[in-house]
Amino acid sequence: MAFQFKIQLKNVQNPPVWRKVIVPESFTFEQFHRVIQESFGWGNYHLFQFSPTGYGSEPVIAIPSNDDWEKPALNASKTKLSSIFNAENQKFTYIYDFGDDWVHSILLESILPDKALKAFCLAGKGACPPEDCGGPSGYERMKGILKDPKHKEYNEIKEWIGIEDVKDRFHPEAFDLDYVNEILSEI
Repeated sequence: MAFQFKIQLKNVQNPPVWRKVIVPESFTFEQFHRVIQESFGWGNYHLFQFSPTGYGSEPVIAIPSNDDWEKPALNASKTKLSSIFNAENQKFTYIYDFGDDWVHSILLESILPDKALKAFCLAGKGACPPEDCGGPSGYERMKGILKDPKHKEYNEIKEWIGIEDVKDRFHPEAFDLDYVNEILSEI
């Protein structure tokens, strides 16, 4: 069997940012984390957790660390998706980067009878926000600055996110399905 998920970044609109992926039921939550990282374009620089509705909900699924003041209930490297997901329309939450607080809603759209060996992205929308841009509000501010070449921070922001050519601009609607699937094939 395989799971078809829709994962959407919360509190980001115009455009919304989401991905629809198929993941083998045998994947662990750590592997699922990698699928999310790669399909969204995150850099995997920060801590993460899964839980039913976000902060304060149990069970928390994460990678335990000696530095944790509160240990997760389940180890993401040992917990299989099939031990949590068992019904279509089931929801869960993924949080990446506890500073910027990128909260993603996860919806199990379908449980597919065919076995999958690798993760695959079916569709998506919207560019992933740059790492460390200040969460959803910082991302909205950044997009506003990049729409106004006369803004005093325009050139600084362009340089920070790696836009070098004067004619180039940031495309918040950009999503490259083929590229995402090329990266996912390596997981």
